Amino acid sequence: MGYRKTPGLIERGGLWHVDKMFRGTRLRESTGTSDRKQAEEYLAKRIGELRETRLFGTRQERSFRHAATKFLTEHQHKRSLERDARALTMLDPFIGELPLRRVHHDTLQPFIRSRLEAGTSPGTVNRDLAVVRRILNLAARLWRDEADRPWLDTPPLIQMQRHPNQRQPYPLSIDEERLLFSELREHLVRMALFKVNTGLREQEVVNLRWSWEVVVPELGTSIFVVPRAYVKNGLDRFVVLNRIAKSVIDGCRGEHAEFVFTRRGKPVTRILNSGWKAARRRAAKRYAQEIGGVCPEGFTRVRVHDMKHTYGHRLRVAGVSFEDRKLLLGHKCEHVTTHYSAPEIGSLITASEKVCGLDSHKTPTLSIVRARGNA
Repeated sequence: MGYRKTPGLIERGGLWHVDKMFRGTRLRESTGTSDRKQAEEYLAKRIGELRETRLFGTRQERSFRHAATKFLTEHQHKRSLERDARALTMLDPFIGELPLRRVHHDTLQPFIRSRLEAGTSPGTVNRDLAVVRRILNLAARLWRDEADRPWLDTPPLIQMQRHPNQRQPYPLSIDEERLLFSELREHLVRMALFKVNTGLREQEVVNLRWSWEVVVPELGTSIFVVPRAYVKNGLDRFVVLNRIAKSVIDGCRGEHAEFVFTRRGKPVTRILNSGWKAARRRAAKRYAQEIGGVCPEGFTRVRVHDMKHTYGHRLRVAGVSFEDRKLLLGHKCEHVTTHYSAPEIGSLITASEKVCGLDSHKTPTLSIVRARGNA
């Protein structure tokens, strides 16, 4: 004997979903369960909450688990979705049943202690906390209930974990760049060279798509606009191309229909991989002979993110203004601009061009003063 059909419940993808009209309001959401009885209880609870909201004007109390489910459902396009889902699975036993208003720095402490005691690095814990922070911000700023009120009044401050041994940025000199790049495979050289001339983050580079390229006819060139979903600060990222970055882009044309940076016909998902680590070891061994002196510790552990620091350092050396450096590096500015005019783009290209002319033998100011502990 089959189950009777419950109005308002639809089974899809192995889970039960709510799709029901109640007093002029349509409920459309996942129950988060594959169990029919639990789904019916969830639907009854949601109708009760909606009835109470209509009668008494009270805000519906939503759990963090409910918000996490909504987040994962609405962000299926994210390349980091799998990682976010893993983090939320680990978080669920600690805060899943808590109302959103009770998710804050103090209630997250048991989760943080558990992760650190298990040997998880502070950086990894911070990435888990960043997902929580993102969900709470959406609950306060974007998501609304049936009475048009935010799910959460104010997102709490969640303090990130400190890195006890966090190493300082290591911007490369021109000679160090040449040495390191000479050991990298061709596809990594392209991406590293693009980073050191645009200041993009690793994920912005590996996700770069041809559909994001925008032609600027007035300047006879093009730029890239990275959608905010792929940018750390949540804003569209405008990427201008100096002549070196443009040559990298032109060298990639025609290799793939969607992604700019590929290898053997497939998108590259990471720059910091075993190939990068092996290349920097080989470069470190050649340091004394090629450049002279003892190889600095920072060079032996040079990271992909140091390419961004290198670009910022060179912009400063070249005399580019602080405001232009912020725009070129994609930092969040107080005056958020959703688009740029051709003259503004031209001005930023001119500023970025200044790093192309730097040469270690002609520009003594490019030499980087290392702290004695980093030598």
